Amino acid sequence: MRRPGVRWAGLRWARLRWVSRWAVLAAGVAAWQLWASQARSSFFPPPSKIVARMYHLWFSGPVAHVFLTPDAVGNILPSLGRVFAGLAIATAVGVPLGIALGRSPAITAYLNPLLQFARALPVVTMAPVFIVLFKIGTQMEVATIAFGTVWPILLNTIDGAASVDPVQLETARAFKLSRWERLVWVIVPACLPKAFAGFRLSLSLSLILMVFAELVGSSDGIGYEMGNATNSFDLTLLWSTIVLLGILGYLLNGLLSGAERRVLGWHAANRRD
Repeated sequence: MRRPGVRWAGLRWARLRWVSRWAVLAAGVAAWQLWASQARSSFFPPPSKIVARMYHLWFSGPVAHVFLTPDAVGNILPSLGRVFAGLAIATAVGVPLGIALGRSPAITAYLNPLLQFARALPVVTMAPVFIVLFKIGTQMEVATIAFGTVWPILLNTIDGAASVDPVQLETARAFKLSRWERLVWVIVPACLPKAFAGFRLSLSLSLILMVFAELVGSSDGIGYEMGNATNSFDLTLLWSTIVLLGILGYLLNGLLSGAERRVLGWHAANRRD
């Protein structure tokens, strides 16, 4: 058990690191503001203009709508819905299949060339196939996200399932645990650290693929607004969508990190021990 003084010092150090990180970000934004104000480049608007545009465009709505404007409801929310739907499909496919393949080395050896071939296919080249299969619309966009994000989850889960400690499995058999109980209490927990590493990679990929899919032919979404900004040479709007994507990526990564800490608290404790 940690002593109170050591624990307090740890909290102070963590708080100092948090303040330092935000101070670096604030210094970078301030430097950008000063440079852009002096350069007056149309290609690099100052952050003050970008933030003002974001506020009036997306976050100046009524309190009843959580300050979201109709433009935000019509574009940001559909994009997030596509991201979550694509990730949900990728997780529903990647985790069970990864566990099954990871616990079957012979089948994995036969399927590995096919898996590596499919993983190496650029998602951009699959867009025409998805357009033919699903037409231009939400189904095509979700399929693009799901196809691109399933591979990190699948391959990391396979690795996690294949590296389960044999001693733990033998112990579970000695205690006469059924196959289902061994799966739930031994194999799945052993897979989770690797699976979360795949989730983290897939999360960043999902935002990239969402923008790409919406640029192809969507009628709404952040990518759609980005395409309109490019076509109309509205660089302030273009930078607003870029900053918005960065904020969304940061928030989603924070949510994933919180879920990982809650689910894998035992894993972090074991690593410290």
